[in-house]
Amino acid sequence: MLDYEEWMIKDKSHWGLLLLWILVGAGLRFTNLELKAPWADEWATLVFSLGNSFKTIPLEQIISLDTLLQPLQLRSETSTQDVVTYLMGESTHPPVYFVLTHIWLKLLGQEGLVSLNLARSLSAWLGVLGIPAIFALSKLISGSKKVAQFAAALMAVSPYGIYLAQETRHYTLAILWVMASLACLVITVKYLEAEKPPSIPLILIWIIINSLGVATHYFFALALVTEILVLSIFYWREIKEKKSWLLILFTRRWRRINWAILGTIAGCLIWVWTWSHIPDSQLTDWTGHGDPWGKDFFEPLGRLVAWITTMIFLLPIEGTSLNIAILSGLIIVLFVILLLIGIWKYWHYNEIITNVDLTKKVVGQYILFALGLILAITYIGENDITLAARFQFFYFPSILLLIAAILNYIWEKASKYESLLFGKKLVVATLLLGLCGGLVVINNYGYQKPDRPDLVASGINQAQSINPEVPILVATVHKTHEQTGEMMGIAWEWNKQQSADTNHQPQFLLLHKDGDETVFRVTQGLHNNLDKLARPLDLWVVNFSAPTDLEPKNCFPDEEFKLRSPGYRHRLYHCY
Repeated sequence: MLDYEEWMIKDKSHWGLLLLWILVGAGLRFTNLELKAPWADEWATLVFSLGNSFKTIPLEQIISLDTLLQPLQLRSETSTQDVVTYLMGESTHPPVYFVLTHIWLKLLGQEGLVSLNLARSLSAWLGVLGIPAIFALSKLISGSKKVAQFAAALMAVSPYGIYLAQETRHYTLAILWVMASLACLVITVKYLEAEKPPSIPLILIWIIINSLGVATHYFFALALVTEILVLSIFYWREIKEKKSWLLILFTRRWRRINWAILGTIAGCLIWVWTWSHIPDSQLTDWTGHGDPWGKDFFEPLGRLVAWITTMIFLLPIEGTSLNIAILSGLIIVLFVILLLIGIWKYWHYNEIITNVDLTKKVVGQYILFALGLILAITYIGENDITLAARFQFFYFPSILLLIAAILNYIWEKASKYESLLFGKKLVVATLLLGLCGGLVVINNYGYQKPDRPDLVASGINQAQSINPEVPILVATVHKTHEQTGEMMGIAWEWNKQQSADTNHQPQFLLLHKDGDETVFRVTQGLHNNLDKLARPLDLWVVNFSAPTDLEPKNCFPDEEFKLRSPGYRHRLYHCY
């Protein structure tokens, strides 16, 4: 068998191996792309990207399934201006990804109900592009093709990366901007260490990348803060050497870095203003729940460890038996411990190798500052951004870069640790566990969607099979377009699952609620609409955060269909 070093030295094998990682990554990202039911945030992306509005869906009145899905229609007359107008008026996100999705769907789609596969494929392709991107970034930082190959392999099979790539959301594009910005940071650090000013083209490119990053996702700003903190370390070192912070600040090289920072701020000011005028803060209020200084103190730390672990590998932990989930957890913990030992040894690796030192300086510091920033926001700012795995995207590439350097270090030092199963076997096992994790995600045994409308639709179909002639009404309390998306998910999945002999499509009722003072009005609205319908009737109340008080309306609960699914609480009432 060809020796690893010989394999990597040959250029043809080098590019061939990178192509292999790209093909593996593409295969994982495009397999079962439509398997998982869309959830509320994906519906938001689709509606706005199509140039449509949630406000066209009537509230307070009974509507058909087709009316509910109308904003998911691809229409030739919509434009990118419609995308920006509705997005800025109804949501909390900047427009770059939504405009790109609009163009993507217009170029490749057909008029009518949007194709979920096509919509998700843009994010999947951007995820595939991340494989050669992280290869290039790793090669820039480490100067080693071997480390770069490990980084590409980790990105190809990363369960976390595949999870993000299989959603019609903006995270894979944001990750590309993070890697591009991190590349600019690394080049700038190299200039600083050579005591030369960064080139003007580099500064301009950095500003453009950062501005586009924030215009893709506001949390990209966390990457910018992290980069500034990394630069501050190099600035502080120069102060300790030269004892004059003012003279250093106005040297030619630091003046150009200051211009990069000021230019980025200027490019982001419009989004800072927009964020401060978000039309509906309820869409982001959920991050402020919990008690980080009380009984929930350790939960954010645990989640953070879990998210970082799944960036590297994962085993079946959802949708499987308890015994398999426990066994999977124990194996994951074992490998985490082994990798932590590897990180410790790598960090104390004292041989003088410039690229290893640069990896520690830039990538290691970036990770430490990023994690510190998350914990500060969570514990001091009391906004727990560890609640969602997707918000960890801004340090995801740096984790893979560090682990790639660790795996390369372990591989090179394998002779010392082979007897302890800490050598090449650990490296191979880590990559295989990563591949297993990718398969776990695409087969829905990990990173399941937070909303499972497929389970709700299955319950409705099951109940309808018992009484196929009875009409169906699905009622919910509406607060923001998130609840509209939840109902869209049920309608979409019902269409997907319905049998050929189905006689009645469900109808839907969205009753708006502004606050607790309108609870009675919501209940009264439900009663008034029920009075308009013939009996018998099957009423499903879904995520109904108001009293129903249905017995006076001759509606009685079916105890067999009092169900709870991820993202949904739903109950069936038979009305006579």
